[in-house]
Amino acid sequence: MSTVLDVDARGMKHCETTALGVLLRHQGLELSEAMLFGLGSGLSFVYWDSRAVGFPFLGGRVKPFELTRNLAAALELELRVQETASPRKAWQNVVFAIDEGQPVGLQLDSYHLDYFGSKVHFGGHMVAMYGYDDHAALLVDTDQQGGAVSTSLASLAAARAARGPMTARNRSFTLTVPFPPPDPRDRIVPAITACADAFLTPPIANLGYRGIEKAAKLVPTWLRRTDDPRHDLPQAALLMERAGTGGALFRNLYRDFLAEALWLRDDTALRTGHRLYAQAAARWTEVAALIARAGTTGEERHLTQAGTTLGDIARIEHEAMRTLSRLGDAASR
Repeated sequence: MSTVLDVDARGMKHCETTALGVLLRHQGLELSEAMLFGLGSGLSFVYWDSRAVGFPFLGGRVKPFELTRNLAAALELELRVQETASPRKAWQNVVFAIDEGQPVGLQLDSYHLDYFGSKVHFGGHMVAMYGYDDHAALLVDTDQQGGAVSTSLASLAAARAARGPMTARNRSFTLTVPFPPPDPRDRIVPAITACADAFLTPPIANLGYRGIEKAAKLVPTWLRRTDDPRHDLPQAALLMERAGTGGALFRNLYRDFLAEALWLRDDTALRTGHRLYAQAAARWTEVAALIARAGTTGEERHLTQAGTTLGDIARIEHEAMRTLSRLGDAASR
């Protein structure tokens, strides 16, 4: 038995926006990846270090699935989420939706997927599923991972049931677009100000601009943090620039979102935010290169320079978000 939906199986740069794009395009709502990311208030920062991750992790977005929830709320989409500890029920949830003509979003651990070249555990990975037969599932992943791909049913079950950091219990979800469909232009300003407010007032020092300031202090110590700098530091740099994030810790995506917003609405605050995030994106790429260089050379001076650059980035992004938080005020026009 098999079912295959006719979807636009287009991979994007980031996994969650890729899955969202597939689900929304199937219902006729076409938005750019940058617009999906921005309307979902997806930009953030986290400095995460724990025994579970082994080596410090720098993240440039909100936590997995928060972007989806934000986007659904912003566009008044019907978001149906199912989670279960039962592998049998988890499969039934997915099959039912696909047999009814709806592609399904899945959160899983990419380590177990057959087509994934990099065997690193990441429990916050997202894909869209649009078909299956008795042996394999048809998925849409990022462009980097191949776009339209397939994996065995056994590997999919293992990926969905995995436990660990950022995992969910066999989470699957569908989106339904209301009629008439929403006008995204009306949601841009609230999405930007919500993102800015969260970035400027993080609940703990590991998040938002405070997290970047923390990274500026701790990254220079990373050679003392690892027994295998030739692996750990280039791996950290790779995750920052190439692991489905759009590069530069998502700052390129947010810069492009602000450019689209500017095209729709000329505003002084938007122009300033766009200019500053263009600067921040370039500086993040510099940081990744310095971290990788420190790993291959063993020279701490590269990490010291990365820390200085991170301090500059924290100031740039703080200024950008302070400006964007005032978007819509009379003074910004």
